[in-house]
Amino acid sequence: MKIYEGLESFKRLPKAIVTSGTFDGVHIGHQQILAKLSALAKKEGGETVVITFWPHPRLVLHPDSKDLKLLSTFEEKATLLARFGVDHLIKIAFTPAFSQLSSSEFIQQILIDAIGTTHLVIGYDHRFGKNREGSFDHLVANKEKYGFEVKEISRQDVDNVGVSSTRIRNALAAGQVEIASEYLGRPYSFNGTVVEGDKIGRKIGFPTANVSIAASYKLIPADGVYAVKVEYEGKQYQGMLNIGQRPTVGGHQRRVEVHIFDLDENLYTKELSVFLIRQIRTELKFDSLDALRAQLHQDKEAAIAILN
Repeated sequence: MKIYEGLESFKRLPKAIVTSGTFDGVHIGHQQILAKLSALAKKEGGETVVITFWPHPRLVLHPDSKDLKLLSTFEEKATLLARFGVDHLIKIAFTPAFSQLSSSEFIQQILIDAIGTTHLVIGYDHRFGKNREGSFDHLVANKEKYGFEVKEISRQDVDNVGVSSTRIRNALAAGQVEIASEYLGRPYSFNGTVVEGDKIGRKIGFPTANVSIAASYKLIPADGVYAVKVEYEGKQYQGMLNIGQRPTVGGHQRRVEVHIFDLDENLYTKELSVFLIRQIRTELKFDSLDALRAQLHQDKEAAIAILN
């Protein structure tokens, strides 16, 4: 898959099979669109093009809103889109100026002039252009004027999937990672760098890697203990993850710490990918480190049972 930072370096295609959207999380609803896109490209002998916007439009249109957390970074999204057979990914900078582009200007300047769209695949409720004025009905009514075919993902198909990025975010915010995984078609995950912690876990027999996640907008699930799988240097390990403030040891800052089973190695500055499988329990405050240690042994047994 080729990735383009804007349209300047993109060469207009003779037969472009196109869709557009934010594709946050690339969940199973998005995957339906991508499957239809690929099937149509194969049938027509064309190339697939995904137009996506970065940063997320809500972060630009509502800059004072701090509550939006995203399911995927751009790099994660690109990796997933490549996995689903996209040929070209165009990353368009979503700015206040771009948000003022009318639907007609978007169609003419981007879909027609810059990309050479011959087929556009969109969901039944997809909107585009200033104030979301563009619609599927408008495209169909003007397809002869625009010179490309429009393929719709029907209401029935979308409703049968019954999933949206918002529903996934809500599930994760409630610690329901298995529901989020069902909607995503894979375990929810994040990538991070191991940074130095205070080594309390090592003192009680449960050394942890303190994972720093660079993207501040990446959604981290609800506080609690989770059974996880961890990918490190091409190998996968089992483990358990704690998200929270660590009240037993007087913590005040939210941290993400993972105890990896069967891996005893200095991981400082290393990159990890963490895949959340199921929440074991919420975060609790214990009367002593001994009580915490006893609970962690129980958590490990529960994690192993879940992961196996």
